[in-house]
Amino acid sequence: MPTVVVIDVSLSMSRPVNLPDSSSESITRRQLAVQGISSLLNHLHVNSRLEFVAVIAFSSLYDVVCPFTRDFDLVRSKLNNLEEYDKTCLKTALQGVSTLVLEEWGNSTQCQILIVTDGSVGMGPNSLSACLLQDQSSPLPFPFPSTLNVVCLANPDEPGITQSIAMYQRLIELSGAQGSVHAPDQNLSVKCVTSLFQRLAESQYTSFHGTLSCGKLSSSIVLSPTPQPFCTTGEVESRKRISQNIEICGFLDVGDIGSPMVFSRHLVLPFGKDLSNVGVNIDLNDSDDENSSQDEGRMASFCVLLHGALKVENMVALCILGESWYGIIYSWADTKKKSNIMLSIFNPGLDVIPWLGRLDCLGVLKGSEQSEGLPVKPVEKRSYAQNHVSWIRHAGLQSDIQKILRHAKKLPDKTQQFYKELNRVRKAALIFGFIDLLVRLAEILDRECHSLPGSAHPDCALQLSHSASILRSRQCLDVNFLIQPLRTKFGQGD
Repeated sequence: MPTVVVIDVSLSMSRPVNLPDSSSESITRRQLAVQGISSLLNHLHVNSRLEFVAVIAFSSLYDVVCPFTRDFDLVRSKLNNLEEYDKTCLKTALQGVSTLVLEEWGNSTQCQILIVTDGSVGMGPNSLSACLLQDQSSPLPFPFPSTLNVVCLANPDEPGITQSIAMYQRLIELSGAQGSVHAPDQNLSVKCVTSLFQRLAESQYTSFHGTLSCGKLSSSIVLSPTPQPFCTTGEVESRKRISQNIEICGFLDVGDIGSPMVFSRHLVLPFGKDLSNVGVNIDLNDSDDENSSQDEGRMASFCVLLHGALKVENMVALCILGESWYGIIYSWADTKKKSNIMLSIFNPGLDVIPWLGRLDCLGVLKGSEQSEGLPVKPVEKRSYAQNHVSWIRHAGLQSDIQKILRHAKKLPDKTQQFYKELNRVRKAALIFGFIDLLVRLAEILDRECHSLPGSAHPDCALQLSHSASILRSRQCLDVNFLIQPLRTKFGQGD
């Protein structure tokens, strides 16, 4: 999942820390934070190289130092060039996090948020105390699923650190996210901070290692991003995780499976020596031995076999993830030259694909050489000529009115189309109770009538004036009434 590192660059982060192993050397808390974040990036480089990382620096204002990227070297260079500013305003930083995540990922992607500070709560309307007040300007809870962790770089005996940790813990609770507050258990040092971030990385960025099997064929795999547990709410809240052994139980055509709702999607990567065979070029073992790489490329891999078969046959593999929990594995291409193997996890249950029925009842079709295909088409033919009007946004209403005006400028050739669209919009306005639209539409038609060029057909002005007068009449308020064209000596029927 994407990670947002929020680092405090206020003046309090510039306080020097006397290292215990050197009486003369000192280092600032900001420099310790940068070294700790670097150790976190090293862990991601080895274990989660597909993760996106962004950096936000904050004091009284916030600044997106580095947008979401997989280039960890770029993130390190941005961290090393940070400057100190003024006071701590955490509320501003949380608003910046929400803006950045919503613009990049929307409100449905799980995100990791890591706040690195010295435990200062700040003062004023944008302090930590202001974040804990549930007013209208509060950025909490986050509008997207998230995990919030806070790292307080402070000595255990500093005054007020216990109260600060309690306030940050309260912040996590109000955010509606999971997470905790992390603080060193001894005086600050490079080793202590590095160890703290390493423990945080191991607890929050654990890769999913499992086995993908189909009959006697199997392969060790890694799923990226790591699947999150499915939480059920009710009398007893429970968390359900997928099994480490993913078993393929059958294959379906892509047309039959369609596009069902899924819980999450993940990239399937062979783990170990088979890793060099996948579409995404990721090498967890940075080895320069070309002979070894060539030998690994010649080794048989079930994931490569499955990927090629699904891509050529245009099929998906239905797999069991746990008790009454299913998913599908399929080939997905982000470009024309490179494709990957993906896993889509459904919600737990047997009726998650309604047009297939219960997934535990699927089997081989008997008694027929050719299947009719799914989903089954209804016997009766339905007419979709009269589409329903839906004005969810102003652009939809504007589009319908512009369509009427386009037909109006082509009168009398488009007389039937003009009155058809006019009656459709008028009826929708009456159903929605949008009576003012009829008056405004009449004014628009009057304006179009007066702005007609001299070369316009005479019937055009007559039809526009007739339509505008009918829209203002009382009989137009009847839903079943239809506005008929005005019969003139210029009409096609005369």
